[in-house]
Amino acid sequence: MELSLFAADVTTFAGGLLAIARFEGEGPGAAEQALDAALDGALSKSAARKLFRGKPRQTVTLDTLGRLPFERVILLGVGRRSALAAATVRDYAALAAREGNAQRLSDVLVVSPEGDVGAVEVGLEVALGLRLGAWQYTTLQNDDPEEPRAAVTHGRVAGISADALKRAEIVAESVILARQLTNEPPHVCTPTRMADVAETFAEYPHVSVMILDREAIEAKGMGGLIAVSQGATEQPRFIHVHYDPPGADPEQALAFVGKGITFDSGGLSIKTMPGMVEMYMDMAGGAAVLGAMHALVRLQPGVAIHGIVAACENMPDGNSFRPSDVLTTYSGKTVEVLNTDAEGRLVLCDAIHFAVEKKVRLIVDLATLTGACLVGLGPYYTALYSDEDAVAEEVAAAGRLVDEKLWRMPLDPKLARQLDSKRADMTNLGGRWGGSITAAQFLQKFKGDRQWCHLDIAGPAMGEADDGYLCHGGTGFGVMTLVALAEAAAKR
Repeated sequence: MELSLFAADVTTFAGGLLAIARFEGEGPGAAEQALDAALDGALSKSAARKLFRGKPRQTVTLDTLGRLPFERVILLGVGRRSALAAATVRDYAALAAREGNAQRLSDVLVVSPEGDVGAVEVGLEVALGLRLGAWQYTTLQNDDPEEPRAAVTHGRVAGISADALKRAEIVAESVILARQLTNEPPHVCTPTRMADVAETFAEYPHVSVMILDREAIEAKGMGGLIAVSQGATEQPRFIHVHYDPPGADPEQALAFVGKGITFDSGGLSIKTMPGMVEMYMDMAGGAAVLGAMHALVRLQPGVAIHGIVAACENMPDGNSFRPSDVLTTYSGKTVEVLNTDAEGRLVLCDAIHFAVEKKVRLIVDLATLTGACLVGLGPYYTALYSDEDAVAEEVAAAGRLVDEKLWRMPLDPKLARQLDSKRADMTNLGGRWGGSITAAQFLQKFKGDRQWCHLDIAGPAMGEADDGYLCHGGTGFGVMTLVALAEAAAKR
């Protein structure tokens, strides 16, 4: 979808749908009053009949019936001005985009909420929500000739600068890239496909890309990635995107590490059919890292960043790794395998040690790592783990800035004892309780002397239904947090 600015009187918009916002507890703004006057009071009468109070996601829609040069108007509530959040503004614009899709109106104008709204960059968030709300994963669907699919093809935004619009477009495209990769079936989004995406970043200034194939991975001694991938005919890839702007202090570099299991059958510890059917999405952490790098190589912040993805399939065959195997990981630490379905941590530990070798300041890893995280926090929150308060707050602050929900969890040393092994340095599985915690504690053992944060995104990486600016299927969760984290680091 193309985005553009709209700076004229909104009543002159010649298109499909116009969206305006009203704050809860406040009267109509200037744009709403002008539209209502042009519609002979029909908008205010409809709002009164529906008891519209401006609460979040309350809506009033009307056809203009030729009284205005556009076809339809939607009035949306955004809640109280004092409580306005970035995600609320995104939702407002996204709901307008979805209305455009539903009504088969290809041209949508969204008017930014009026007046002082504190720290929220409303114009940027409107543009971002419009772009994300209009997006649909339809790559593998054929149009019904009698009922062709609707799509908003042109989104216009009133109340935004050209720079903010450009930034919103970059961030939205990057979230959409992560969504696209996550939604693609596993025969499409293979490790090679993820590597091919990463290679396109090399065209930007100060960016280098390294892709390791199976032979190179084996030569490196990445025992976790080797083991998990050895039962699959699909070849693994280790992906390293390095953004290194002039003058950046290498000791302040960041590393974003993503789990890229493009299909997880569970291996020999095979999943049940209901537990396996959505395991095409087990690479959502890797997709988030690629999405973030897609944005950052364009935005060019003044901090060095390493984007690292360990990508492979976890499949069962006669060559698969087994429960009771002892693996030697890239760090040299040995791991006794108790369950081949605890594979994400095995590829991540190699990738984290690779980041340690780069002597970065901070490592942030993202993974759809445990079902236990979903049990504990539900589908809307990511579990955040760090052994340093300052690091936890740094990452949490980035999440708050973009309104992606992160919740800090404990790293209880008593639970870490569950990873003790009598045959190796550790096992790859803890006990029955605290599974998300012990998974994080496994990764913690590989962080060396670097600052580290683990984000278990098992919940919000996938949406069960369209929900404001979020969507059914892969949501692209984490991209905006990583971008905000990098830009904040560049300002330090």
